[in-house]
Amino acid sequence: MTRPLRADAARNRTLLLAAAAQEFASHGIEASIADIARRAGIGKGTVFRHFATKDELLAAVVLDRVEELAALARKLYLADDAGAALFEFLTVAAQRQQQLDLSFLREVGAVNDLLAGAREGLFAAIVALVTRAQEAGALRPDISGLDVILLMCAPNHVVSYVPDAPPELWRRYLGIIFDGLRPEGARPLPQPAP
Repeated sequence: MTRPLRADAARNRTLLLAAAAQEFASHGIEASIADIARRAGIGKGTVFRHFATKDELLAAVVLDRVEELAALARKLYLADDAGAALFEFLTVAAQRQQQLDLSFLREVGAVNDLLAGAREGLFAAIVALVTRAQEAGALRPDISGLDVILLMCAPNHVVSYVPDAPPELWRRYLGIIFDGLRPEGARPLPQPAP
């Protein structure tokens, strides 16, 4: 059984995860523990008391984000308007990715291995949102949960190719995605879902 953290240790962990998220987003896997500790206002020793390795810290940052999104998806699943709930989830997911780009994680296999279970939980929550939106007639029937999962990162990925893009440009592409997901005016898709 894990003991709960003391208040000061819990505060340090929160500061540490926020600082690590910002450093990893800015510098990728090359972010230094010293810079993370400095940004959090704590000592390097405190970092290593919480996380034995940089990979463990990176995994904790990502796990925090994944669990936050999964909790949001589960909460939105209970909303009265299933279509609005799915679109709100996609908006929040894109907004958080825009605020904290962790796309470099595609190349960090060890961290991704540690997150497999959490990712599966998030994906299951998204599939439930998709199914509920389809049952309500708010989402075209030929869209799969995996389609939506793959589209989650699309708005920010597209904007990453625009030099000096306005900060809210991702919303334009999210709007295009929303129109493509709605049943009104939908044409058959040229390929089956992956």
